[in-house]
Amino acid sequence: MTPSAPTPAYRRLSVEERRSQLLDSALGLFAHRTPEDVSLDDVAEAAGVSRPLVYRYFPGGKQQLYEAALRSAAEELQNCFDEPRDGPLLARLARALDRYLTFVDQHDTGFSALLQGGSVVETSRTTAIVDGVRRAAAEHILSHLDVADPGLHLRMTVRVWITTVEAASLIWLDEGKQPPMPDLRDWLVDQFAAALAVTAARDSQTAALAQKLAADL
Repeated sequence: MTPSAPTPAYRRLSVEERRSQLLDSALGLFAHRTPEDVSLDDVAEAAGVSRPLVYRYFPGGKQQLYEAALRSAAEELQNCFDEPRDGPLLARLARALDRYLTFVDQHDTGFSALLQGGSVVETSRTTAIVDGVRRAAAEHILSHLDVADPGLHLRMTVRVWITTVEAASLIWLDEGKQPPMPDLRDWLVDQFAAALAVTAARDSQTAALAQKLAADL
């Protein structure tokens, strides 16, 4: 008689491991369903645990869980723009956009709900989390521009471009993820260069930066 395979030993998860497991399960659900369509029972089922256990880690219920999942997603989005200072600026920007658009692709419904707002779980805290992603992205880009003290025109140009990236991402999802992601990425990089060129016509600091970027092309 062939001996049966040994049963894997049960390992109790630590507090942080269990919390991370619940957040991962919630993020997987929020990625493809709007917050209104996700219940604590859904999260418990996805994580393979009981509903009371979810409440033990998130006593504030769905709102607390959603905000925690949103912070986790926000950290991932912020890291998209944390690009090493290697190579020409526009090439660095393209690599950052590759990561950003990959995140959008993998979290399509959740990304749309996040940026379009109007959710019953939207609060001043969730809005602040989203705004934090925008500010962090702007700071990353400005740091790569190697400008010691970016002026108002340059800061506004970068922030407006980030808004363009968000809007284009939402339209891209609405259009069935067309054009292909590499085409969208290259178009957004061109949009950044074009925005700098427009601002350069009225701002000497941006003009010097645009001239430097042109030399990298």
